[in-house]
Amino acid sequence: MRKLLIISVFMLAALPLMAQQSRVNIQYDPQRNEPEGILPFSTQVLSPEVHDDHTVTFRVRAPNAQTVQLTGSMFIGQNRQRPNFTKGDNGVWELTIGPLTPEIYLYYIVIDGVQNIDANNQFTGHAAMPSFSMLFVHGDEPAWYDPKPDVPHGALTTHYYYSTVTNGLRDMIVYTPANYDPNKKYPVLYLMGGSGDLTETWVMHGRANWILDNAIAEGKAKEMIVCFPNDQMVTRSHPRHTELAFPLIEKELLECIIPFVESNYSCIEDRHARALSGLSMGGRMSQYVMLRNLDVFGSVGILSAAIGLEETPAIKEPDVNDRIDYMLVGGGQYESGPMGRHTTLHNQLTELGVRHVYDDDAPGAHDLVTWRHLLYYHLLPDLWRNNYKW
Repeated sequence: MRKLLIISVFMLAALPLMAQQSRVNIQYDPQRNEPEGILPFSTQVLSPEVHDDHTVTFRVRAPNAQTVQLTGSMFIGQNRQRPNFTKGDNGVWELTIGPLTPEIYLYYIVIDGVQNIDANNQFTGHAAMPSFSMLFVHGDEPAWYDPKPDVPHGALTTHYYYSTVTNGLRDMIVYTPANYDPNKKYPVLYLMGGSGDLTETWVMHGRANWILDNAIAEGKAKEMIVCFPNDQMVTRSHPRHTELAFPLIEKELLECIIPFVESNYSCIEDRHARALSGLSMGGRMSQYVMLRNLDVFGSVGILSAAIGLEETPAIKEPDVNDRIDYMLVGGGQYESGPMGRHTTLHNQLTELGVRHVYDDDAPGAHDLVTWRHLLYYHLLPDLWRNNYKW
């Protein structure tokens, strides 16, 4: 009996011993410095190592390299500096930066002028473009974009469907709120990515599902269904991309995506209960589609984007404010200015007297630091606050 007790105590004491990036649990601080010093599985060195003082240490084994530098979104607003690593006697290069503002950043390690992912970092993002490494600088507690264990969590479902527009198999991801009830009707937000993004961009990099969970639990946002469609209609490298892709995504939404969602989920089938939004290219597509289909959508979010008003003549109609329930135009403080597309659109809408919400002070550039901010602080809490009688 005594031997069994000793073994049990030993096992309990061993339970907290998790390596950094262990992925045992879904953590808000997956790259926190762990005192046990256990390396992530199959890595050569520990990188990145995020310290509680918000400094970060990067390491790379490159004994034959001549120069190693760091570049990433944490340097936006700092003239895109590339700090140099210092080489150790063991061939391991090391660099410590910060303290950084707690946030999720993207970065690369540049070895002899060649941009690489951090080979020792398991958190690598991908899209329809080259991969990148992800850096999670944690705060003292989970942020509004982080997973929180004590918050009810919604579900994400990936659907595959045949598109009569592209004549092929396509996918979408649908978020349903915690305690989704098929006997209850919900409004729907259709949320699109940008050029070169994937269906899962808003979830994988944008943390949209955690943001939705937190905003709904806080009473900041109404319960809603969110569809993340694939808005890649023509390869982004095509010389006629905009000319071809915008009419195609309009057709895809109207003929394939919305009918699929409303056939498989308990949706309020009313224009006041449908919203369309997107970032960058997805924002331009949202402006194009929504303002050409005011009988289908009531609200729109245009994030770091804009197209010419000649593409959407309805915006100049005298009754346009009666036909748009809500419009958000926004961008990041490091991409805004007199020549910014969203700034130009804001000025044009103001001159026309079109009601809209404008925010150009999100703490990022043309990146998900900005778009997460706009989602949490404006789009989600502002949608469907007029208590429409559907």
